[in-house]
Amino acid sequence: MGTKSIAMTFAYIKALHIIFVVTWFAGLFYIIRLFIYHTEALEKKEPERSILTNQMKLMSSRLWYIITWPSAILNLVVGLWVLWLQSWHLDFTYMWIKLALVLLLYGYHFYCHWLFLRLQKGIGDLTSTQLRILNEVATILLIGIVFLIVVRTSLSLLWGLGAMVVLMVVFMIIVKAYKNYREKKEKKNENTVLD
Repeated sequence: MGTKSIAMTFAYIKALHIIFVVTWFAGLFYIIRLFIYHTEALEKKEPERSILTNQMKLMSSRLWYIITWPSAILNLVVGLWVLWLQSWHLDFTYMWIKLALVLLLYGYHFYCHWLFLRLQKGIGDLTSTQLRILNEVATILLIGIVFLIVVRTSLSLLWGLGAMVVLMVVFMIIVKAYKNYREKKEKKNENTVLD
């Protein structure tokens, strides 16, 4: 095999790795959104509660087992293959920090799996607000990993995470304002129905 064909093969492997990273993150981001809807459905009265929770169980199960888990496994296999083909990256600190963040991401994935199993049994351990905050963990890890792998310095991680903290504060202010708005609107609707 010539140098050009080795480079082309590596490009295909790297492309697959990027595809599986994207689909894995899509699953991680959306599963928490479904957990939020599921948790809020658990607070509804019957028959709405049963209808919504059954739908959330079905949607979560399909997303988790058809997209998220396969993507996580394939990402790991192809990612290790990329690392094996370019093992010289291990000589640099940024790669070890990136791998530590990836390990944390797999820990997050397993925690989401635990939440998934609990919700499938009808047990909501976290509030919808706590789940919204939890959803930002994947975002923080994504930003850290991308900055490290693209810029390739540990300092880039600090800048990326600093920007993320600012965005999270803004996001939490917006979430809190929206929650207050929604609660006021629901109270107004309840009062209108009672009148």
